[in-house]
Amino acid sequence: MSESYRTPTPPQWSGSSQTGNGYQGSFGGDGGPNDAPQEDGAEVGKALLVGLLGGLLSAAGYMIYRRLPDDQKERLHAQARAVVQQRINEIRQNFNI
Repeated sequence: MSESYRTPTPPQWSGSSQTGNGYQGSFGGDGGPNDAPQEDGAEVGKALLVGLLGGLLSAAGYMIYRRLPDDQKERLHAQARAVVQQRINEIRQNFNI
C-alpha cells in the first residue's frame, strides 16, 4: 500500500513518551496493574486483620453460648426476637408500609 493512502496516527497516540492508552497522564500513571497507590496494601492488611479478629470473637462467643443453660438461651432468643421486631416496625414506619 502506498504512503498516500495511509491515515496519520493522532499525535497523542504516537511516540514513546506518551502513555499507551491514549491518555496523557491525566491520572498520574500509565493505567497499568502496578499503578495503584502503595496504601492499598496497608488497607488490605487492615481489612484482613479486622476479619480475622471478627472471626475469632464470633468463635469465642459461640463457644460461650454453647455452654449456657437452656433457660438463658431462651432468654437470649426472646431478646433477639424483640430487637428484630422493633427494627422491622421502625422500618415499616419509615416506609409507611
